[in-house]
Amino acid sequence: MTLTIETPALLFSATSLILLAYTNRFLTIAQLVRGLKKTYDEERNKSILLEIKNLNLRLTLIRFMQLSGVLCLFLSVFAMLMLYLEYDQISIYFFGSGMLTLLISLGLSFWEISISVNALKLHLKDLESEETN
Repeated sequence: MTLTIETPALLFSATSLILLAYTNRFLTIAQLVRGLKKTYDEERNKSILLEIKNLNLRLTLIRFMQLSGVLCLFLSVFAMLMLYLEYDQISIYFFGSGMLTLLISLGLSFWEISISVNALKLHLKDLESEETN
């Protein structure tokens, strides 16, 4: 199998966009946690505490998503360096590892989105029960 220096470079744009999306999600959730923490300090509502715990799990997943994405970028750059230095076989392994970390990042993203959707379903279920009363 032959790998050219342009092949690992293909991951740059995709990884950069994914990292930007992850950062936006992180910042949004962090802002929500700050607001909920303030509300919890005032009201001591158990449902708010559960929501904060849910968001904390999501923040942890996003941190690992970001870590995997950055590792993907690092491995892709290293693969390009190995190609430049004409270590073709080693570069294939680094590029493959980069793609694997990108897959891990995307898998974690899917998990985080699933948690988000389930949390929204719980909120909507509360609204439905209030609507029937």
